[in-house]
Amino acid sequence: MLRHRFAGLSLAAFAACAGAQTAALNGAVAAQVDRAYPELEALYQDIHSHPEIAFEETRTAAKLAAEMRALGFTVTEHVGKTGLVAIYENGAGPTVMVRTELDALPMEEKTGLPYASRAKTLSNGRESFVAHSCGHDVHMAAWVGAARTLVALKDRWQGRLMFIAQPAEEIVSGARAMVEDGLFTRFPRPDVAVAIHTTNTAYGTVQYRAGPSMSANDTFEIVFKGRGGHGSAPHETIDPIATAARFVTDVQAVVSREKDPREFGVITVGAFQAGTVGNIIPDQAVLRGTIRSYLPEVREVLLKGLRRTAEHVAAASGAPEPEITITPGVGTMMNDESLIRRIEPAIKSALGADHVLLARPNTASDDFSVFAVQGVPSLMMQFGVYPPERVEAAAKPGAAQLPRNHSPFFAPVAEPSIKTGIKITSATVLALMDKR
Repeated sequence: MLRHRFAGLSLAAFAACAGAQTAALNGAVAAQVDRAYPELEALYQDIHSHPEIAFEETRTAAKLAAEMRALGFTVTEHVGKTGLVAIYENGAGPTVMVRTELDALPMEEKTGLPYASRAKTLSNGRESFVAHSCGHDVHMAAWVGAARTLVALKDRWQGRLMFIAQPAEEIVSGARAMVEDGLFTRFPRPDVAVAIHTTNTAYGTVQYRAGPSMSANDTFEIVFKGRGGHGSAPHETIDPIATAARFVTDVQAVVSREKDPREFGVITVGAFQAGTVGNIIPDQAVLRGTIRSYLPEVREVLLKGLRRTAEHVAAASGAPEPEITITPGVGTMMNDESLIRRIEPAIKSALGADHVLLARPNTASDDFSVFAVQGVPSLMMQFGVYPPERVEAAAKPGAAQLPRNHSPFFAPVAEPSIKTGIKITSATVLALMDKR
């Protein structure tokens, strides 16, 4: 249709007309974002002040459902426990899925913001503070803002919007819960899926890369068994603390000597629980940790090496066989290269080409990858939240790093961050559903 509309024009005139249309569309998006921002900031601060942990996001989901219904979306709640699916039909065309996350983290916020969270909840049987220290509140405000923008500009696109609000991203369980609850059978299967995520870089910028962009994630728990006794007579015991400590050291040889050093892979022990007092050798020690990788073959090396190392250190101590529980997490987040090629001109036009950066592979994980594994071409983009001058200062030798996601001091600058999130989401969807 674009070629027909400009038939008879020279190449230079064609480019000028197309550029003028793009500039006009960017201006229309910016005007909608500015108009809606005061209400979006209020929504952001409300969500920030009332965070909820995984699969308990009932208040948050209800607020987003009300926002989307007010825009004319058909909303289905309680998909995958607390998730929601919002559909907006606008003629024949592709189905584009846009994801946000609902959940917060069981941790205390220490930002000092006037709307800082002081909420508490029970987490693993213990009272804990709750905070949106991963930026999901920014994502939600941008998600609603993008929906508002796209509805206001519905004469510029056609197809089906499928906006989903996913629970339990922090425990990498919500995407799978939604798929198992019929996300792609009860609702239209999307042609593409898009998500955004905050990072501790300069606001007004976005970064992404084709191929592996976030790691696969598996978790493990190992119970090393022993024979308890008095601390003064260790020869009468089998000390599980000594066995577990040996494992913590020895398992790193799997990473350094069995994994291809050119490929990414990490085994981290994050919890070591054993004993009650200093003069008793306990009868067991419990370790918990995570395994991260990009390539399936590396993942297999790490999983096998972890199990073998645990069994061998127990045998070397004369201890019973350990209980090893490996819980599969999510696969590697693979950004679709052809999808990037389709949307990149629009992103560069919306933000400026110098604000669109090549991301380094991220070693964290996100269960947005579940949708890619289901065969949906997917793209996750990371966008900045801090003033450029602070980012530049933090990059100097010896300077302290800016607080990143999951830090109690993570404090995005709301307005430019949310507006950037809206612009890159809107530009992406408009490029994929262009009516011209």
